[in-house]
Amino acid sequence: MWAWFDRFPLPWLVVLAVWMGLAPFTPEPHLVEKLRMLSQGTLTRPLDIFDLCMHLVPAVLLALRLWRRSLRKPPDSA
Repeated sequence: MWAWFDRFPLPWLVVLAVWMGLAPFTPEPHLVEKLRMLSQGTLTRPLDIFDLCMHLVPAVLLALRLWRRSLRKPPDSA
């Protein structure tokens, strides 16, 4: 079931996670703004919650991909 995910190129996930994490670049990234709103307790509008999720999804996928990669057995060296 996860074979397609394990075959997805890791560099693409890194680029996508960085890009979505920093977009838009000015005046400040949405992810920083939304995480600040979350820590202050002002993240209440559904659009803001959706925006936070949209910007976090690539980072979560990257973390999942790296976690699954670390679980694989290393090849036997004989």
